[in-house]
Amino acid sequence: MSITTEDRRALDGLRDLDQQVIGAVYDQYFSEIYRYVLYRIGDVTLAEDIASDVFVRLLEAAQNNKAPQTNIKGWLIATASHAVADHLRRKYRRPEEPISDAMPDHGSSVISEVDQREQNRSVQSAYAQLSPDQQNVLALRFGQGYSLEETAMHMNKNVNAVKALQFRALAALQREVGEVNYE
Repeated sequence: MSITTEDRRALDGLRDLDQQVIGAVYDQYFSEIYRYVLYRIGDVTLAEDIASDVFVRLLEAAQNNKAPQTNIKGWLIATASHAVADHLRRKYRRPEEPISDAMPDHGSSVISEVDQREQNRSVQSAYAQLSPDQQNVLALRFGQGYSLEETAMHMNKNVNAVKALQFRALAALQREVGEVNYE
């Protein structure tokens, strides 16, 4: 099948980025490409996006001298078919679940996040005021999760001394930070 004079003019106009030719090709073929994609995908918005992308690919192909040689419509349908196949392949590999509007938002609000940061800053400041032994006992007990016996062994102290250090460190933190919220 040889290329028609009308298709030749359209391809030359696409290559030259002639706005009138681009508009005419778009107007002539968009609804047909859109219906094809919509039939395959079933999503109106996505069909519009894919159909639009097909026309972008046509312009890119025309500029790179890889445009259709004989039939613009056939090229557009084939490109739309490939675009749909690519979309379906991506969708299959990474399925998406729609987020329900009824789903509760468990994320923290900006205000609670700011409060949390301020509280962390306050605790860090109070922690810095503790003696090195008190900091060490808290780091071992709560940071590393060591038992009283393991902490005593690492600090070369007896268990009662570690209990006393921990008690004094926590009391000092509470005095410095203020009332503790246990929620």
